[in-house]
Parts: sequence; C-alpha cells; structure tokens
Amino acid sequence: MTDVHNDELADEDFDTVLSPDIDFSGVINFEKSFLARGRISGEIAAHGILLIDEGAIVDANISADRVIIRGLVTGDVTASVRVEITPTGKLRGNVRAPEINFETGCVFNGNCEMHPKSKNA
Repeated sequence: MTDVHNDELADEDFDTVLSPDIDFSGVINFEKSFLARGRISGEIAAHGILLIDEGAIVDANISADRVIIRGLVTGDVTASVRVEITPTGKLRGNVRAPEINFETGCVFNGNCEMHPKSKNA
C-alpha cells in the first residue's frame, strides 16, 4: 500500500498563480504557496508549497518545502519536507528530500537522495 500525499489542491489554495500564457525568466522567491502553469526558466527558492501543474514547463533548480510535479521540470529539486511526482509529471534532474513519492506513470531521470527532515521544517 502506498502512502500518497498528493492532495486535491484548488486554485484557492495558492497565494500566487502563474498563468499558462506567462513565460517567466529569472529568480522566483516566495513564502507561501505558488502554482505554476506557465513557463519558468531560472531559479525557484521558496518556503511553502510549489505545484508545477500539468502543461507547465520549468527549466530551473528548485528549493521549497514541498514540491508537487504534474508538468515538466528540468533541473535539480530540493525539498525540506516532500517531493511528489504524479503520473503526468516528468523530472529531468536530481531530487533530494526526506520524503519522495514517485507515482506510477511518472518519468524521472536523475539521482535520488533521501535525508532526514530538518527540525525547522
């Protein structure tokens, strides 16, 4: 039995939503939840939940508390709590987190490292 944590999250659960028609290049920092539906290239450094939605394309190294990948991510992903890759998610890069959930059907090409949760998470 799998302990799946991929909650049903709605737009209202996110403080910021990057629309599908947005193409952003640069550094994104946020303290609360962020939903990406467009294209991002650069770097994402955050506290809170980062959801890369289905259809989103991210070419960036990511650091956040919790990362949910439903779209395409090229870059390394580090989370202080958990990384989840759903059946529609694709990660081309390394992943590092205390909890990592690869759902059946996802694509992952990289190295995986699990480490203990920090006391601050």
